[in-house]
Amino acid sequence: MSTDREAPPKEGLRERKRRETARRIVEAGMRLFIDRGYEAATIEEIAAAADISRRTFFHYFRSKDEILLSMQGGMGEELAAALREELQDKRPLQAMRAAALRICGGYPAADMIVVDRLMRANAAVQARKQASYIQQEQALFEIMRERWPQPEHEVSLRLAAMASVGALRLAFDALSREGGARPVALLLNEVFDALEAGI
Repeated sequence: MSTDREAPPKEGLRERKRRETARRIVEAGMRLFIDRGYEAATIEEIAAAADISRRTFFHYFRSKDEILLSMQGGMGEELAAALREELQDKRPLQAMRAAALRICGGYPAADMIVVDRLMRANAAVQARKQASYIQQEQALFEIMRERWPQPEHEVSLRLAAMASVGALRLAFDALSREGGARPVALLLNEVFDALEAGI
């Protein structure tokens, strides 16, 4: 018997094992980065802590840098998925604020601060992090275009995507600078309030 809505395909054993191994590598890497420092932690040590070989490590990540960047990428994917849901009944900036509050609230502030400081301490990672903001802007823009595909909305939607990424950056900069003195939700609301109020 068919139904109007097909059930999503189940994750296969191979995909699940690959995802779990990648998670182990990231967790092992982050523990070592925090305990020993980013530069001191070696790929061999990360692989051993994740219970894999050095060769297997390179099936998942090309460098230590990618472990740090994967943290940001994972949050970006969650934000994009949440934005798609929020856009069903909200305007672009309202939807982005709601998506950010929902997703970022699930990450411990202390973890976000540690990741940010590790990234800032490495020039190569910091440069790639800055470049990733352009990719995030494009991803958010494309999701907004799904909701409003008309050509006349393109400029305003691109601006909304760029402004949203800028707002997130300001909120996370404040979180790190203040050492988590204020909750991330308060910082996000503050920057989005300023954005929507204008000059």
